[in-house]
Amino acid sequence: MIAQLRCELLKQRTTRLTRALLLWMIVLIVLIVLLHSFGLSPSTLRVAGNQPKVYGWGTSIGALFAALLGALSITSEIRTGTIRPTLLATPNRTLAIGAKAIAAAIGGVGVGLAAEALVCVIASAAFAIRGIHIAITAGDFVQMLAGGAAAAALWAAIGAGVGAIVRSQVGAVVGLCVWLLLIESVLAGEVPSAAKFTPGSSAGALAGMLQSAGSLKLVTPAVGGLLLIAYTALAAGAGAFTTEKRDLG
Repeated sequence: MIAQLRCELLKQRTTRLTRALLLWMIVLIVLIVLLHSFGLSPSTLRVAGNQPKVYGWGTSIGALFAALLGALSITSEIRTGTIRPTLLATPNRTLAIGAKAIAAAIGGVGVGLAAEALVCVIASAAFAIRGIHIAITAGDFVQMLAGGAAAAALWAAIGAGVGAIVRSQVGAVVGLCVWLLLIESVLAGEVPSAAKFTPGSSAGALAGMLQSAGSLKLVTPAVGGLLLIAYTALAAGAGAFTTEKRDLG
């Protein structure tokens, strides 16, 4: 496993797609946070319960791009055919998928931490410019950074599992985007009692911050972490199982 993991981490560091993902994440964070920081009225943002509408984007965007990192680590190899030498070098497909999921999770830590930190910096600067008191405490910021990084790591492994199941690069990317950006938002507004148990909301509970938290009561961080671990095990396990059972050639 160590050799396979080193190989996957090397691929992750040296692939241009990884750098492109990070760049797109930064651009999206800047646009969304500035839009919400200056688009919402000062009276709205001065209410402590509304400030997660800005700060909570770090969790969602970090989870999304971490998931995309994990999915693309597999689907890009399937698309180009480079999955063949990978599986020739590691005939045990379950081990190969496991190494990819772990490598994705390691990369996801960095993605989540970067997303949360960038949102914190931009939102805090925008609030200061507008003269809005930041109600979020130092402890909240610590939880956002640590919990957001952990949530992104788990979401990266989920993405790897989804990529192994779906195989199609476009299908995996679109599916993850639709789930996190659309379906979870709809569920939060229409079925909040169930929405708090979804993977995206579980990530928000772990980080203690989600942009839809105003309309959705999150579970505790411990419960959110356990739920996200369960979703990760399910996705990664299903990905390993389907990869083992079918021809990738």
